[in-house]
Amino acid sequence: MAVVPILRAGLGMVNGILALVPSAKVGHIGLYRDEETHEPHEYYCKLPDPIDQRTIVVTDPMLATGGSAVAAIDFIKQHGGKSIKFMCIIAAPEGVERLHKAHPDVQIYVGHLDRCLNENAYICPGLGDAGDRIFGTK
Repeated sequence: MAVVPILRAGLGMVNGILALVPSAKVGHIGLYRDEETHEPHEYYCKLPDPIDQRTIVVTDPMLATGGSAVAAIDFIKQHGGKSIKFMCIIAAPEGVERLHKAHPDVQIYVGHLDRCLNENAYICPGLGDAGDRIFGTK
């Protein structure tokens, strides 16, 4: 197994999975969301080798538009990843739909489905910036 958090907020989910599967390897995908277009941009991708022989769990606490999740899974597939799952804590229906449409072969695990995205593409009611909450930053 490989756990691949989407940086930085996805890091907050890694220790919980490692407590259950201590032999899992950890990769990292760094993405940031353009504030105007809401589209993801990749700045880092490091995956355990051999990635094609692992079950991969991509983690990100929030699945809003689905852009970052789709991009992260695109990168993993480009590097040879095949057996991929996506795990989040809160999702918007729009993000689940976009991820499922782009990657119907990926199982999606959601802790809670909120009602929608607002005009700024944030989950409603949501919980604010997950990375800031996890790491105590603003």
